[in-house]
Order: sequence, then C-alpha cells, then structure tokens
Amino acid sequence: MIRSTDMIARRSILSGMSIGAVSVAIAPRAAFARTIAAHPQEIPMPKIQYRTQQVGDVEVFYREAGPVDAPVILLLHGFPTSGHMFRDLIPLLADRYRVIAPDLPGFGQTKTPSRGRFEYSFDGIADVIGGFVEAIGLTRYALYIFDYGAPTGLRLAMKHPERVTAIVTQNGNAYIEGLSAEWGPWQTYWREPTPEHREATRVSLSDEAIRFQYEHGAPAGLVAPDGYMLDTFYMHRPDAEEIQLDLILSYRTNVALYPDFQAYFRAHRPPVLAVWGKNDPFFIPPGAEAYRRDNPDAEIHLLDAGHFALETHHDEIAGLMRDFLGRKLVV
Repeated sequence: MIRSTDMIARRSILSGMSIGAVSVAIAPRAAFARTIAAHPQEIPMPKIQYRTQQVGDVEVFYREAGPVDAPVILLLHGFPTSGHMFRDLIPLLADRYRVIAPDLPGFGQTKTPSRGRFEYSFDGIADVIGGFVEAIGLTRYALYIFDYGAPTGLRLAMKHPERVTAIVTQNGNAYIEGLSAEWGPWQTYWREPTPEHREATRVSLSDEAIRFQYEHGAPAGLVAPDGYMLDTFYMHRPDAEEIQLDLILSYRTNVALYPDFQAYFRAHRPPVLAVWGKNDPFFIPPGAEAYRRDNPDAEIHLLDAGHFALETHHDEIAGLMRDFLGRKLVV
C-alpha cells in the first residue's frame, strides 16, 4: 500500500526477520493435494457462479461456489484488488464448503454511487457487506480476512459475534505492532489531513506500487501478472484514485478500533487461524503473533510469501484451512 523510496532496501531486512516462537509453515497440509494427484478423475472441479445482489444503492458483485447447505466461508479481499484474488483458493475449498467472495464497494465489479452520493469509508463498506450478508441469508459463516477485508470483517464480527464460526486471517491486521514503518506517509495524513499530505499518499496507487505489492517478498517467477494488471486497470477508472484516497484517510478509524477488535477476541474467543506472508512489507509478522495475546488458542503459520500470499501459496493456505476448519467447525 505505501511505497517509499527506501522500500526496496528493506527487503533483505524483512525477509530475515525473526519469527520467535511462531511456527513457520514449511510444507502444506498435503493430504488433500495427494488425493487430487492420485485420483484426479474422482475430484470434480467446483463451478464458480458469478452473481450480483442489490444492497440499497450498491450492486454487489460476488463469486460463489460449493453446496448451498454446506458451512459458509465468507472471503473478504483487500486493497487494491477484488474477489478475483481468490480465483485459485475457491476451487480448493468448494467441495466441502459454500464459499462466497464479494467485491467490496469501490473495488472490482461492484457498482457503487459516485463520491458525494456514497460514503467511501470503512464504516460504509462494512454496512454494505453487512447488508449483503443479510440479503443472501447468511446466518453462520467463517471469515477469511485479508488487508482491507480485516477491518471490514471484524466490524461484522463485533456486530454479530454469534454468526462467526471461525476467523482465518491472512495478513489481516488488528494490532498496532503489525504495522511496519512503511505506513509513515499514511499516518501523517491521518494526523494532519491536508491536501499536501493527501497527495503524498497517491504514490501508493501507482502502477509500480501495485505491482510491488504483488511481487515483493514472493518467490521469484511465481507471481502471474494477471492480478496486478487487473488491479491497475481498475485503478485507472474515473474517480478511482480519489475514492482510494478517501479510504486511505478512513483507515485511521480501523486503527482506532484495534482495542475493540481485541476485546472481541477476548470475549468471544472465535477459533483463529493466522496464515501470514512473512515477507509482507506492510503487515509484518508481529501482527500475526499478536493474535495469541487475546486468543491463546490461535494457530499461527508464517509462509515464505509476500503480501498477496495466495498468488504463490494457495495450495498451502487451502490445506491449512481445510485442516483447521475441519477440526473447529461443528457441522
């Protein structure tokens, strides 16, 4: 998200960061992968449906796959992407779960009113996704939260804790120690929201910065260009940058809610799986470790991946999720 001049130099520091007592996921949960390899003809590829749901003035676009009566996983994407980021994960879960991935307002194919007619804030986004959940009749679901999806999903969880069966957080931050030094320009804008400080954060929206998010810290040669090319296309739509700058300012409300998110973890103790790309230059490993402070049973795995860990480690993440949810969800 934040692209500063010395970011490349920090790559070696980040990749060598100590992980303390947290286990590194050195291999995927391989049982499902071995089953597919041994019996490919017996594992039908789930069909992904592409749908829309009207929520007030917003037409929410979403992907859905899996049996309608199966346990639900609600996938919430981050900046600057869309439900497209889950394209490889959904088929690996949808034989056992009903998987739903909406595009957040201001992102992807979701159609939202223009600035001035819609509140482009995290409260506004959470209100729409909460309305979406109601509209399609979800009463129980596990949350997959990533980046911007974290404060969105945790707002839903605080409002209706009885609905949340589990939380999978993939570089989805809820702790101040999870923010790296790269947040400096954004934090300055939060403290002093002047036109000059707003303009200083615009570099985060550039084609170069978006590609950097995908490739930094990821194994060389494994990140397909499709994701960041699609995201840059969306960023060039009319008014897209101004909407994103509004959301950059609104992000300060998420940090202000961190104590409330943490109180929710302590009070309700949802099963938590933290799967973290440990080379993420923005949300650093201490943010994953911190989940254990308020929920000692949280399971934490650090992957040798970047911010967009699904681009290179969707098999590993799917395996960890299937194992975790298979143990934690009461069907």
